[in-house]
Amino acid sequence: MGKLAHLIKKNKSGLVAILLAAGIAGFSTAACAGPRVDGDLLMGDISSHTVKKRESLFDIARKYDMGIIELQAANPGVNPWQPKPGTTVTVTKRHLLPGITRDGIVINLAASRLFYFKGPSEVMTFPIAHGKDGWETPVAATTIVEKRLHPTWTPPPNIRAENPDLPDFIPPGPNNPLGDYALALGLNGIMIHGTNAPSSIGKRASHGCIRMYPEDIQSLFNAVKKGTPVLITKTPYVLGWKGNKLYLQMTPKVHAVSKSKTPKKPKPDKFLHAAVEREAGSEATIDWDLVDEVMARADGIPTEIARRPFFGPPAPGNNLDHPQRASLTIINENNLSLR
Repeated sequence: MGKLAHLIKKNKSGLVAILLAAGIAGFSTAACAGPRVDGDLLMGDISSHTVKKRESLFDIARKYDMGIIELQAANPGVNPWQPKPGTTVTVTKRHLLPGITRDGIVINLAASRLFYFKGPSEVMTFPIAHGKDGWETPVAATTIVEKRLHPTWTPPPNIRAENPDLPDFIPPGPNNPLGDYALALGLNGIMIHGTNAPSSIGKRASHGCIRMYPEDIQSLFNAVKKGTPVLITKTPYVLGWKGNKLYLQMTPKVHAVSKSKTPKKPKPDKFLHAAVEREAGSEATIDWDLVDEVMARADGIPTEIARRPFFGPPAPGNNLDHPQRASLTIINENNLSLR
């Protein structure tokens, strides 16, 4: 299963955490539309939606298979619970693909998004929720160790300590926080599962598990097999090529969702600039003002920020054929029992 599977086999416990160097690549968009892969870009649509009466951004996010933060970042200043009817909101289904591997499941916690590579050019992608403060989802390399249909949830001691009134177990049904489908990972207590709180998708909201919309986890559950490799990363921005054009995608964050449609331009990020320079190589012309503007917007939309004067293979010595390599460090994870 490629270099990711090889990395997992080197650690018998399966609890291999991968710390990625600042600025490595990674991303993509929604599965149902069947977007086309072109280079490192997943060619989904960037469209608009007119808000209807009694329709929230949470409703729109689910309709278009987006996380709420993704949608808010693309539409700063729009009230998420009570947007004004008739308001036009931007909907983006275009993403850059993860550069570290195209093998199995890749999760980018910074972007709250999951990719499943059925093949190098066959991709499913979904928005997710993950661990909140104090319950962060670990950065790790692991596998799917079990598939559970209609799971029963048994609250572990650390969650019961937060809420002593929880029952001993919650059977399958509408009150089960795991939903109808769960994929257990080789990280104690951590699963990819459905949710009975769909408004949490796109946020840091869980006790460490990866939550998905009910319809999305059903699609993923049916597509994957036991043993599928899973790489959990945390990449704040991603770079990738389409032909001779280099794209940058800043992953939306809660604090980056501005109330203003013209956010103040920040100081240039030296790590981002170094990553762009390294990826662009000597032949590409970089629009540095646009790089800083994309960073300031942090709207999650891939934007062309550089162009090289040829369409063929890169010149010898330039690292343009494979977006940013990861810097890997293996560490041990503590045992966790989460949801």
